Amino acid sequence: MRRAGPGLLLAALVLGAGCREEKPAAPLSSLAPAPMAPLAADPVDAGGPPDDALFRIAHAEVYGEEVPEKALRLELAGESVRLAGEAFRPVNPGELARLTERLRGKAVLVVPDADTFFAQGSELLEALRDQAGEVWLKHPDAAVAYRLVLRDEDGFRAWLAEVAPGKLRIIQRSDGFELSTSVGKLPGADPNGPSVPVRGGKQDIATLRKGLERLKGRFKTAEDICLVPSFGTEVAQAARALSGVYTAPGEPLFDTLCLVYPNPPRRSDGG
Repeated sequence: MRRAGPGLLLAALVLGAGCREEKPAAPLSSLAPAPMAPLAADPVDAGGPPDDALFRIAHAEVYGEEVPEKALRLELAGESVRLAGEAFRPVNPGELARLTERLRGKAVLVVPDADTFFAQGSELLEALRDQAGEVWLKHPDAAVAYRLVLRDEDGFRAWLAEVAPGKLRIIQRSDGFELSTSVGKLPGADPNGPSVPVRGGKQDIATLRKGLERLKGRFKTAEDICLVPSFGTEVAQAARALSGVYTAPGEPLFDTLCLVYPNPPRRSDGG
């Protein structure tokens, strides 16, 4: 019996290889991270009727940094501020210029009252961003404060455009907190509502902290986070929300806290 020559063996191997079925490539959707499970508040049993649990929130300790002792104390009062007993109206260009001179290069502790809204403080916040050496925001109910990077709306959009993982932000709305990322928002119990809804008219800081811990676990290299309050939000309420970024005294989940404020109105020069 004649043996097959090398040419015939090579041809058979080539034909055999051509008959193998190629496995289809995995769809691109399979490479995306799995969606995060909806965020739900921890149940609270306060002995009330079952339906009342919808309105009760778990207690959350207030965390932050120690209040800087040597910082200038700037007290908010609507469209006015007080510094060392002297009142200024930042909406007045002349008074804003005098105030700016006092703030230049200094560490400043902003102390909110109960009724000052972000829409009232845009000129002041812009001056702090441009002139102050450090900007701190005091918690209204505890002796802690938060060091902030201030960004106006234009600066916030530029930050979002940077190529970096996460781009985490807390959108503070009247109905709660929406936790947004570069790949979408963290869903809450109601997928059409905020990630952390207001309950009984109060911020749910315990669930906010829980949601931020989950996001930090997903975006491990994210170093900063922005709080984006609606401009009708009280500054004091934003300070309360910043406690949710901390898991213990002096232990924030993110190295840098950014606060977004409205662009000041640009007045014409009359020309």
